[in-house]
Amino acid sequence: MKKLLTITAIIEAATGLGLLAAPAVLARLLLGGTLDTPAALTVARVGGTALLAISVACWLSRENGRALVAAMLLYNVVVVGLLVHAALALALSGLGLWPAIALHLAFAFWCMACLRRKRPGMTAEISQPKTI
Repeated sequence: MKKLLTITAIIEAATGLGLLAAPAVLARLLLGGTLDTPAALTVARVGGTALLAISVACWLSRENGRALVAAMLLYNVVVVGLLVHAALALALSGLGLWPAIALHLAFAFWCMACLRRKRPGMTAEISQPKTI
């Protein structure tokens, strides 16, 4: 789980900073489209800020982040759905679109694997009270 949260923190920080600094470039790379209005650029930058917040949360939760990994599972599954919809239904394409889909899909499976692992100290059996 620590490795998942560390790698997620690094990737989401880079993406968030990219959206803050050059949202139009990232949109072109990811979706093959443009952000033509000030409103679109602002929304992209707000999204970049959210990704930075996710990055910080992942970094700070590396030692005990089970709840965060559950939230990241939701995030990754929804992002996969949105990007696949963008590719297939909206006919958007960019050099980074399918790699981004693959990355988020891999992270979703990694999150599921981490959540399926038993936490240290947990046992499969429920202990019964002792009778005297």
